Amino acid sequence: MAYHKVVIAGINTAELKVMREEEKMALLREYKETGSKAVRDKLIQGNLRLVLSVVQRFAGRGEDVDDLFQIGVVGLMKAINNFDLSKEVRFSTYCVPMISGELRRHLRDYNQIKVSRSLRDLAYKAIQAKDVLTARLQREPTMDEIAQEIGEKRSDIVIALESISDPVSLYEPVYSDAGDTLYVMDQISDRDSADSWIAEFSMRDAMKALEDREKNILYLRFLCGRTQMEVAKEIGISQAQVSRLEKGAIAKIKEAI
Repeated sequence: MAYHKVVIAGINTAELKVMREEEKMALLREYKETGSKAVRDKLIQGNLRLVLSVVQRFAGRGEDVDDLFQIGVVGLMKAINNFDLSKEVRFSTYCVPMISGELRRHLRDYNQIKVSRSLRDLAYKAIQAKDVLTARLQREPTMDEIAQEIGEKRSDIVIALESISDPVSLYEPVYSDAGDTLYVMDQISDRDSADSWIAEFSMRDAMKALEDREKNILYLRFLCGRTQMEVAKEIGISQAQVSRLEKGAIAKIKEAI
């Protein structure tokens, strides 16, 4: 398969190699036995395309892609150091959640929305537990399994994870077909919208039926925030007359609606 040339963190992604699983396991065994830096470098180079594929999921959040790629490599290095050869788990299966977790932690720590330390710590524990369970179960763990793993309430974990999640724009595209894009805001319905429109039209018709002085009094009172005494002084009538006209105008509107 041919890849287009894209340079990230000084690396031409078109030249990244894909290492077979057997090669990875052989190098991992050699690295565990010898601790050779050269062997570790081979493992890193052989898995950079995997890092790139994970980083692409986190793109478009205003973060520098070079920075995300380097953070992803840190996750890869942790996966290499912590991988347990005694477990019957593919390295890529273990590695992907480790890289994702490292990227999430980075985005969480540098999130512009401030979250309490206790919530961040709980979310961090939950993410770590998820990484461990993913490697152990070889599948995505449920929220109940994560809660049981760290001994916390499911509801508390959900709140903690939500608190560090990136906000989603209403204009975020969720589906596109032949140029017809569906956005998040299109998925949000307003059950009362039709009733609101009807009420607004009725209000306009009722306002049109008022006399000019009544309209002016309502404008000064409710849009300009004037007191009845201030309105009376401005239009040259008594405060009692303003009160009477105001109540009469409101009664007409209610009757019309």
